[in-house]
Order: sequence, then C-alpha cells, then structure tokens
Amino acid sequence: MSFALLFSGQGTQHSAMLPWLAHDERVRDTCARLGIDDWRSALADPAWAQRNDHAQTLLTGLALAAWDQLAPLVPPPAAVAGYSVGELAAFSAAGVIAPDAAAALAPLRARAMDRCAARVPGGLLAVSGLSEPTLAQLRAEAGIELAIRNGNANVIVGGPLAALDTAERIAVAAGAQCTRLRVHVASHTSWMREAADSFSHALATVPFRAPRVALFSNAADHIRNADSARAALAAQIAQTVRWDECMENVMARQVSCVLEIGPGQALARMWNQRWPMVPARACDDFRSPAAIAAWLRSHADL
Repeated sequence: MSFALLFSGQGTQHSAMLPWLAHDERVRDTCARLGIDDWRSALADPAWAQRNDHAQTLLTGLALAAWDQLAPLVPPPAAVAGYSVGELAAFSAAGVIAPDAAAALAPLRARAMDRCAARVPGGLLAVSGLSEPTLAQLRAEAGIELAIRNGNANVIVGGPLAALDTAERIAVAAGAQCTRLRVHVASHTSWMREAADSFSHALATVPFRAPRVALFSNAADHIRNADSARAALAAQIAQTVRWDECMENVMARQVSCVLEIGPGQALARMWNQRWPMVPARACDDFRSPAAIAAWLRSHADL
C-alpha cells in the first residue's frame, strides 16, 4: 500500500495557501529571490501574484519547502508527478535534481517564457463540454493550440490574445464552459519554442540523476534516467501537458491515496472525479504536517 505525490502548477496561488507551512530557510531563500519579506502579504496583491516570474519562483520554492517539512514524517512516495511548473518540485522530490537547483531554475524558466510572451502576448483558456471533433475544429478556426489535456473533455488551449478571444467566442457559442486563466503566457504551445530551447541550455549545466521513485512527466511518460529527465523538463514548456496520461500512469502504480502539494485543490479534485475509490487530498486542506501524515497513514497503511 502506498501513496502518490502531485505537485500543483500556477494560477490558483493565494495568500492563505499552505496554512501550516513554517517560515524555514527554504521559504526565506524564496522570499529573498523575490525581494520580499513576507510571501503571504505579497500574494495579497493580485497584480504581484499573477506575474509569471513571481508565481513560478514562489510556487516552486514553497512546494520544495512543503515537501522538506513533510518528508521526515512519511516514507517515500510510490509515484510522483508535477503539473506544468510543478514538475520542478516533482523532479526534486523524486531525487532527479537537488532542491537548490530546482529553486534556481524556476526564475530562469519564467524569464525565458516571459521573453517569448513579450514578442507575442498570449495566455490560456480552459474549455470544457466540447467533443474531440469540435475541439479540433475550434483550434483550427481560432489558430490556437492544445496546451493541457486534463481528460473527460476538459482541456486548456493556448495562443496569442486575439486568437484566444476568437476561441472563447466560438466555444461559448458551441455550448462550452470557458474560463480565462490567470496566466499571461501561452504555456505549453509552440509560441514557447524559444523558451524551451533556452531552458534546455540552462539545464545542460545542472547535475541530473535517475529518479529514486516512479516519476511521470508531462511530456515523456515514465522518466527512467537522467538524460530523459533533462530532455522532458525542457520539452514540456512548448508541448502539450498530457496530464490525463500522468494520472493514468500514477493510477497504474496501484497507489492507495494521493496527496497534492501546492495551492488549491485542482489536482485532487480532478483525481477524485476520475478515481473516487482512491482518495486524493490537497495540502491546503490541512492545518499541520502531522495531520497530513496521519491522513496518509490512515489511507496508505504507512
């Protein structure tokens, strides 16, 4: 019996997230990278919170800190995956890169993506309720791309701002539910190709190791060695995040429960909708690391 770790992406960060997180050295280092004293106060400002460089740096650092504080209380997970920028913390939790390296890579990743967005301003749009053929037609007509596949007809599309406006108008007319995400780059689309190449060069100087536990990537399925890990971490910036497949791969490990580390409960909610017989909870649901560990023990027989 075992558990899986899922690391959240950006977009749902809020000042009350991770209520139990101690202000340790990792958190202080993250605040120093951002030039702030208190991350909760910073997140209370929506304009600050939605900046790509702020979000990626902060969420990676906080996820690393959260796992640092929780890991001594539980055994290693049976499987790990990260959603979008959550892969930096996931790869660290799986032993592929050092926590300090993951923290340092986050602002580099964000800056590379922001340079692309400065040339072609873009964003992301969540779309649900459309069939596959209709989604394909939508992408072709609007000139957008599939950024994230969440499963069950829930997808996120990305592209330039004008194309997203067109896509939203067409999708709503077709009966879809649409939500513009609080992300100001066309993540996981070809508009980020230069960012992926730039990040690949940055990763070339970072030591990578084979994962210590089963690690599943947005872009490359099961990561088995250092080379595939390095390639996948860069590739996902400009390729579709296949989160539906990540969840299926985690489920295939026959885990007993799933824990989401990061802001909100989006990943836990998606998991519970697909596999309600294997419970998932988010760290945001708890008031202490001890309570999280107790929940894991009660469901995973740890």
